[in-house]
Amino acid sequence: MIVRFPAAATGLLPATDPLTAGDPRVVAFLGALSARLLAPSVARAHPELGSLGFFLRRAELARTAARLQEQDPHTVRRPRGLVFHVPPANVDTVFVYSWALSALAGNRNVVRLSSRSAGAADVVLAALNDALADADPVIARTQRMVSYGRDDAITADLSAACDLRVLWGGDASVTELRRHPLSPLARDLTFPDRSSFAVLSAPGWLAAAGDARRAAADGYANDVYWFDQAACSSPRTLYVIGAPADAEKALDGFRRELADAVHRRGWTVDAAMAVEKRVRTYGLAADGRAAGVRFPSNELTWLHLTDGAEPPRGWLGTGVVAVARLDDLTDLAPLITPRDQTLSHFGFSGAELRALVTAVPGRGLDRIVPFGQALAFAPVWDGHDLLEEFTTRTTIRP
Repeated sequence: MIVRFPAAATGLLPATDPLTAGDPRVVAFLGALSARLLAPSVARAHPELGSLGFFLRRAELARTAARLQEQDPHTVRRPRGLVFHVPPANVDTVFVYSWALSALAGNRNVVRLSSRSAGAADVVLAALNDALADADPVIARTQRMVSYGRDDAITADLSAACDLRVLWGGDASVTELRRHPLSPLARDLTFPDRSSFAVLSAPGWLAAAGDARRAAADGYANDVYWFDQAACSSPRTLYVIGAPADAEKALDGFRRELADAVHRRGWTVDAAMAVEKRVRTYGLAADGRAAGVRFPSNELTWLHLTDGAEPPRGWLGTGVVAVARLDDLTDLAPLITPRDQTLSHFGFSGAELRALVTAVPGRGLDRIVPFGQALAFAPVWDGHDLLEEFTTRTTIRP
């Protein structure tokens, strides 16, 4: 059953009637869930659930299942076994993405939901239970969504029982959870603290048509305001690339378009968050990392970084755009660290983006996507191919 209940009641999932990689029963169930999440009433109230529903649409599920079922005369792909997921509380729907791919790979799953989850997470749980009513009984026997308080004994039992543990959250949370040992054959898949930023080509913006500019600003607003800019892939710094005069002109235009997009989309920030943003941004200014701060509204804060300052990688509040200028896109390469995950972009060619990746020393930038796609989940995340992680292969040599 897919409900919130004490983890001690999980019963830990019988292995009879096992699922297979790309199991059609899971495809049917996830497709029914997608239809519920794409209902206009749900998508209007929670736009991020519309994106989730699109990710789980039947055509995409069929393509993923086909990949899992590809025939190879020398290997057989099988589910990994029991997967224990611990998603973050600050992005309350991310658990569905990793759980859905794991279920589609044929695994039994236990997902621990934060007791602080609410809103969209509750809507998802209601949709899951609704879809479960018409699903094959094997789904109820092999999938568990659980919620419990801080209980090391339960977490330790689930960790010891699983074949793969998927940990999302801050560095401290991941480190704390890894105190609980796994069985010798099990392993961890971790998604710790990451940071992300965006790049805007000044020449590209100035050459773009009005419709393209508005679409870019709409996309950037979604990237910022969904999940209150707290998701690891939400951009927190915007680098404007180009000569000083062009960059200033492009930034002026982008400011206007972004303010209009925020207004049209109805994004709001309450007074308490506006005060929080002032405290955090003034703190950066006091540290010498910001040359100026602008507060045109509660919703938007513009933080101008000093030349050569490190980009702020911590959360500053919802609707903060830290801005810096660089002459060339490859000038960003020395600032990239292994912690940096997603780069969202507008106005650059594929060749320019590839040149940046080549110039980055070591690991950094696992994803490069257009404005508006920073929060779009994909089966390859943080450099990990999740379908490979959620399955194992048996090699056969006749």
